[in-house]
Amino acid sequence: MTADLRSDTVTKPTPGMLDAMFAAPVGDDVFGEDPTIIKLENTIASMFGMESAVFCPSGTMTNQIGINILTSPFDEILCYKGAHIYKYEGGGLAGNSQLSVRLIDGDRGRLAPQDVLENINNPSDPHQPNTSLVALENTIVREAGAFYSLSQLEAISKTARSKGLKMHLDGARIFNALTATGEKPESIGPLFDTISVCLSKGLGAPVGSVILCSREMEKQARRRRKSLGGGMRQAGFLAAAGIYALENHITRLIEDHRRADELAASLKQFSWVNSMMPVDTNIIIFELDQQIVPAEFLASLSVLGVRAVQFGPHQVRMVTHLDFNDDHLTFAIQAFHKLRI
Repeated sequence: MTADLRSDTVTKPTPGMLDAMFAAPVGDDVFGEDPTIIKLENTIASMFGMESAVFCPSGTMTNQIGINILTSPFDEILCYKGAHIYKYEGGGLAGNSQLSVRLIDGDRGRLAPQDVLENINNPSDPHQPNTSLVALENTIVREAGAFYSLSQLEAISKTARSKGLKMHLDGARIFNALTATGEKPESIGPLFDTISVCLSKGLGAPVGSVILCSREMEKQARRRRKSLGGGMRQAGFLAAAGIYALENHITRLIEDHRRADELAASLKQFSWVNSMMPVDTNIIIFELDQQIVPAEFLASLSVLGVRAVQFGPHQVRMVTHLDFNDDHLTFAIQAFHKLRI
């Protein structure tokens, strides 16, 4: 057995998902003729109370599209200093949209209305870039899956819009956040102008993300998708996996959160764990003892059948997911006890 905890992107399609993929009716999506993609887009837009959705290959692409269609070159956007859009998207904000970024500390990555107010540039000062957008992430990958409550999101959205700013949400793991808060997706949609939703992380689809927006902005989103090389053809086979995931894999996310809690409780027993971030959803990030070399630790763990990743100079990350069940949990905990550090 192997317990792969590197990411919730390592999952394989379930038998039911594969059946749905093979049975999917398809057409040419660039011509707008793939019925399964149309169904996915309509389904997820309706879930979030938004008008339109555009299916894309990746969450990086949907983030880049969403931000691009809300901004103009030389604008400045506000986001958490560890945000995925800033740290892990290949400089796309600069390359794709010619944006500068105001980085904010936040409370475990969560911005507050005051953070927004204190970081808006004077629109009358030509020396400063025009502040045009607030970009949030939910859950926050660099902060071990910390999440926003609905009231926090409402307060930030109200503040931003009162100052004429647009709102983008990187919702790569939005369903993990909603599972933790008990809120419904339709309560989130009206707070944002664009939302990126990933289907290939916690939900277990093999490929795909969706950008949600207004009907007016959909044409721009499709144009940006084309320019980024995201126009796919008979991609309904992939969209079918996303539909299956939305119908079958949301309610089970609570199990991923439970297993993450149990895994974290076990890890805290060991002297080689120096500290650990709070575990809110399905992500565990812990600091190794300073005497331990992370690469050597991970190699020793891998020999025992458990895979994880380095996530900082001395940090290790583990992520629970669809393909990590209770047997894998027991196996991983047993492996921790076998480690000789």
